[in-house]
Amino acid sequence: MDSDGCTLTRDHRRIHQEATLLAGTLTDLGQRASVYHHLYQDSGGRNVFPLIAAHGALWGAGYFALGLRVGALLSARFLLAPAERRAKLRQLHAFADAFREINRRVCVEAYCAYHLSKLHGHAAGIERHVQPRLLAALNRCHRAQALDQPLPLPARRELFEAFFLWEQECIVGPAVEQALAELDWPLIRRVALRPRIRFAYFTSSRDMRFADFASTAERIEKGMRAYQLAEQTGLRQVEATLGRYGVLPQAYLHDSVRHFGELRQRLLQAQPCSSSAFSASKAGAA
Repeated sequence: MDSDGCTLTRDHRRIHQEATLLAGTLTDLGQRASVYHHLYQDSGGRNVFPLIAAHGALWGAGYFALGLRVGALLSARFLLAPAERRAKLRQLHAFADAFREINRRVCVEAYCAYHLSKLHGHAAGIERHVQPRLLAALNRCHRAQALDQPLPLPARRELFEAFFLWEQECIVGPAVEQALAELDWPLIRRVALRPRIRFAYFTSSRDMRFADFASTAERIEKGMRAYQLAEQTGLRQVEATLGRYGVLPQAYLHDSVRHFGELRQRLLQAQPCSSSAFSASKAGAA
């Protein structure tokens, strides 16, 4: 491997380690939302996928909590069979954790793809780490940022779509299929397959009621609809509504950039062997 290839491999490993730290544990949905928002802010508002993903993480925090409470109530029918009840509740918690893990993995890989492409977007071999269509869209984003130019609407849509289709193919689709296969509770399965998504910037959730969450086509249709609604609402307004879920800390609401910087510094300081991928990305973009 040549020196450029070694640098690419080294930086990918470093950025991926940093992303894993930042994504936190399964239940750190608010923390992941701040990481997603950092990616949106770092792009100067050009990369909309993480902004929508931040809404997904924050909405999911409340949805999972509600789902677990509903499941606990529905499990009352198994009161005379305590072993079966415990087994059903374990399945429910494992199901919720599977979706939290999806959110965590997407956060890790979205952070890694963004910062690695910002450093090495045109390096030989980067397609091993970033899907070619996504890489091309990210490179357009980085170039516009470097030139201090806006990213036109068609290019913003292409970047969102590339990110969204990548996550559906590589992470979400296989994980949803496995999680549903392991859920042996027909009533909860029916409920889980028909969620009504209500992000804070939606004026109505009518268009976001799923008929079958297991359908890849429907997940893609709803995801693209969420993006379309964001553009129609205005990205500034979409960003401003992140605080409405009651999940993000006051430090974030006061100064999101400082909050992310302090979070990142604290996590990296707890890992003395970690190096600064984000700083390297900034230096590479300078």
